[in-house]
Amino acid sequence: TVSSAMTIIRSPDLPTGSHGMKTRTVAASSNWRPILFITGLMLVMLLVWPTLAADNKSDDPHADVFSESSYPSATECAKCHKDIYEEWRSSSHAYAAISPVFHKFEQAINNLAPTIGNFCVRCHAQAGTQMGEKREAPLWERSQVSREGITCITCHRVDEAYLKVNGERRIVPGDMFQPVFGPTGGKGVAEVIKDKDFYKVATAKGERGNEIHLSAIKFSQLDKSEFCGACHQVAVNLGIKLEVVWDQYRASPARAAGTTCQDCHMSSEPGKAVGFATGPAAVVGGKEFNPGRKRHNHAMVGPGYPIAHPGIFPHNGAAENWTIEEWLQFDYRAGWGTEEFEEKVDEGEIEDKFPEAWEDVGDREEAREIIEDNLDKIDEKKDLRLQAMENGSKIDGPFFDGGKGVGQSLAFSYKITNINPGHNLPSGSLGAQPEIWLNVALIDPDGKNIWESGYVDSVGDMADLHSQDVLDGKLAHDDQLFNLQTKFLTTNVKGTDREMYLPVNFDVDQLPFLRPAPQPTTVINHPPFVRMEGRSIPPLGSRMAEYKVPGDLITKPGKYRLAVRMRSRAEPIYFMKFIGATQDMIRSMNEWMLDIHPYTVEFEVK
Repeated sequence: TVSSAMTIIRSPDLPTGSHGMKTRTVAASSNWRPILFITGLMLVMLLVWPTLAADNKSDDPHADVFSESSYPSATECAKCHKDIYEEWRSSSHAYAAISPVFHKFEQAINNLAPTIGNFCVRCHAQAGTQMGEKREAPLWERSQVSREGITCITCHRVDEAYLKVNGERRIVPGDMFQPVFGPTGGKGVAEVIKDKDFYKVATAKGERGNEIHLSAIKFSQLDKSEFCGACHQVAVNLGIKLEVVWDQYRASPARAAGTTCQDCHMSSEPGKAVGFATGPAAVVGGKEFNPGRKRHNHAMVGPGYPIAHPGIFPHNGAAENWTIEEWLQFDYRAGWGTEEFEEKVDEGEIEDKFPEAWEDVGDREEAREIIEDNLDKIDEKKDLRLQAMENGSKIDGPFFDGGKGVGQSLAFSYKITNINPGHNLPSGSLGAQPEIWLNVALIDPDGKNIWESGYVDSVGDMADLHSQDVLDGKLAHDDQLFNLQTKFLTTNVKGTDREMYLPVNFDVDQLPFLRPAPQPTTVINHPPFVRMEGRSIPPLGSRMAEYKVPGDLITKPGKYRLAVRMRSRAEPIYFMKFIGATQDMIRSMNEWMLDIHPYTVEFEVK
């Protein structure tokens, strides 16, 4: 018997039913073919809809607003966490998605090896990546929270423990009211919410007051070094490790002693595990909450530094009145908005055609205030960077070997010690890019520089095989250069391996492709055809820099001086040219070149 809700359909290829007929049962109210079609269409839509939504979210006028509300900006957090925001806004974390060098490099390596995809931006702009922003999108097409790089929610809205994942972490999406995760619980938050009218905070949409997260949950991994390892230990598919900080730390005396990354990089003294400052985690309605608690420094002091336009970085809420494109048109180096410049414009001494966004003198003056505020923050960062570098290194010497007389060769050395117990000198991103080298000069009794090692060429590069002036024969190769920079070595179509700008070997194939090795890297201890030659000094290790000055340069008796300094720069200029950096980027990179432990010693030559 067939129920009233079903019907019998004759079909020659179906099993025989109880009435001797071949039957199939379907809903009586519809035909089976449309049902199968609709069901299949729904399955297809479920599979492809996320992709279509990501590609076409700009067609939906609400999509951007919804996405950004699920990933709150640091500007929102600053309302209660002003001191922490002030530390963070000039940090390398805040700079991660702004860095023009990063964007140039990231595009260059994708041009060479298109299979890289969004590998880099998922760390540098995690929020933007989760929001579906395209890898190649310029800054002015990205959302504000995406441009904030490693912003508040990148760390404080992560609820899973990660480690060896090459930056493949996930921010928990949600509006401002969603829980945050920290090293302690949320007693202060609970107190504020209990008397929310007094503190003038909003706990739901539509309420008056500053929106506030409704709870703070203790996340046990946040104050452990493993939390940092997810982004600071990065390997590409060839086996090359572009970030090696975790490997170095894992085998270091610091880890053996129980010292964490946070103990040094968020301490009260840059680069030293001397404890933390104390202070309130938040100030709400003028009241300090937990005023005596341990306060981690969110400046995350290290060797990195910014070279972006100071209207774009450091992060500054007031700067959001203008777009990224408009800021890039603001000539801060020419003095726009300063009293002296604007007086000359008024008096006709300067005839300048300003872009439309900057035609109004009031706008230029307001922008100049933002620029000056940001430049002050950058100066603070320079001081902290120098402290971190000097707290992690030491120079001893000179130690003379032999006599000191006219016409005699002068042999001497310096001892360079890495007093940082946590990682190598240098360490950092893109293993082969951070530069540290020794610059030594001998000055004769007349004050003339008669010999030098560690000098730079006309664009600022060391005088090694990467210097264009050396290759052109305009400058002598520095045969005694003491350089701690790691180098990429690649084997190309023919010949032996050679130093290269990036760990990508040239290929005869028309389509660039990073081919994994046919054998494990453990067999030969490095990826074939591409490897890194490390020259850095391990934790608490030391190395001697040995020099010899020819006797024919020492022509008169008297007091000579040996001047020494360790020099540091984030990127070589030859690398910046390779990735297509602008002249202003190169200029800024050289302006940030750091002199560490400079000193001079006098000695007598007879």
